[in-house]
Amino acid sequence: MSIRLYNTLTHKLEPFEPLVPGTARVYVCGITTYDLAHAGHARTYTTFDLLVRHLTNRGYDVTHVRNVTDVDDKIVKRAAENGEEPLALSARMSKVADSDLQIIGCQKPDHEPRVSTHIPEIVELIEKLIAKNHAYAVETPKGQDVYFSVRSFPAYGQLSRRNIDDLLSGARVETGDIKKDPLDFALWKGAEGEAFGFDSPWGKGRPGWHIECSAMAEKYLGTEFDIHCGGMDLIFPHHENEIAQSEAAHGGRFAKVWLHGGFLNVDSEKMSKSLGNFVTIRDVLDRNDPEALRYFLLSTHYRGPLAFDMEKKEDGRVVFPGVDEAERRVEYLYTTRELVVAAAQGAEPVVGNVLQGQGKIVASAAADVASALDKDLNAPVALSVLAELAKAGNDIVKQIAKMKNDKPVQDEARKLAAAWVNALDGSCAQLGLMRAEAKSFFVRTQSQRVRIKKLDVRAIESKVAARHAAREAKDWAKSDALRKELTELNVEVQDVEGGSTFRVLL
Repeated sequence: MSIRLYNTLTHKLEPFEPLVPGTARVYVCGITTYDLAHAGHARTYTTFDLLVRHLTNRGYDVTHVRNVTDVDDKIVKRAAENGEEPLALSARMSKVADSDLQIIGCQKPDHEPRVSTHIPEIVELIEKLIAKNHAYAVETPKGQDVYFSVRSFPAYGQLSRRNIDDLLSGARVETGDIKKDPLDFALWKGAEGEAFGFDSPWGKGRPGWHIECSAMAEKYLGTEFDIHCGGMDLIFPHHENEIAQSEAAHGGRFAKVWLHGGFLNVDSEKMSKSLGNFVTIRDVLDRNDPEALRYFLLSTHYRGPLAFDMEKKEDGRVVFPGVDEAERRVEYLYTTRELVVAAAQGAEPVVGNVLQGQGKIVASAAADVASALDKDLNAPVALSVLAELAKAGNDIVKQIAKMKNDKPVQDEARKLAAAWVNALDGSCAQLGLMRAEAKSFFVRTQSQRVRIKKLDVRAIESKVAARHAAREAKDWAKSDALRKELTELNVEVQDVEGGSTFRVLL
């Protein structure tokens, strides 16, 4: 089955048909690096990391470009507040954002162009627009500004489905406005006398936000490419203006398919720095495992809104219930995998003729995940395949335990267990999940829970040992009392052959 994607430009679900067969050129609007990346950014870039993974898994040669906006008024303002150079601030924040995104499983793009190193390309594109009468320069107290003439591009509004006359009726006309038309937008802003700016034919200044992406996309992907991605808040004006600039400059089409991710909402409002309701990726990772955050972000279809709930506990801790639940599910996958690996005991991964129900699930799991992603990246359906597979894995382990007196059947079930491990690994890889060794996962999650709950591990180990001793002595009252004490600490005791172990619950 072919990949089908919802194209914002046409408002239709369409088969993906690349401009050059076998290839996929993808541009993703990156972060404006003046602060830490927040959970809303994590959702956007996890979505489009999933897109790139799936295109690659389906055999496409993908070129993935995600820019870094390191020239922006917000960066200049924050840098001045911090007493540092704007590009130094941006480089520092960009490095942190890169690290955070990689920790949650987002692969590095093939190209990460920065605005500051692409000023010549931006200037060249602006000059082309002026030469074609789609842009004009005007004098200002800070030098020359350059504006794009919206009415020179009749197709303006095609992406956002907005009418120019409707836009004009809502436009604010400032006293002394130097633009020829209120709808025109800046390609270059003069910055004479300011500390931060770049030389240009129009004097010292800084590029407008929209022209940056047009120029960088063109350099790395050409004047026409396959897929342009970003959050829904970028449809207008950013992406609408990108289309106008690029198509006015070169003619033809800019991007064939436009994908837009839904908002991450806090109290029914979009999470954003401007609203002050954001939680950084690092805030979440201070409490939860990186794979839990990724699982949570994939749990709702990328085009829909995703509620990010926060609760404040009596001790002042802020918790994220949705991410907590996702962590339990990820932990269940790792735990089940360990049980099935033990049950397989080195058997060759061949699906046998026993346990037909589980066999069918194992045989089709990876294909079912891929099929779900073919349908407009339907990650929630793909996650449901993992849940079904995990249940099948536990059923296989139970069946193996019951087959002690039927060695041929048990051996066949062990082969199925080995096949199950391969099926889980292949299915999870498509989603960027279960990237760690199981031991590493359990060590890091247990260490994190001990830290945030401020538990005394030695005291817990002492109670677990005392409970085991009480059980050996058949002192059930003392054993039960110690278990209750441990339960109140959110510690689950697991009795195994020769002793007891424990794990800290969320």
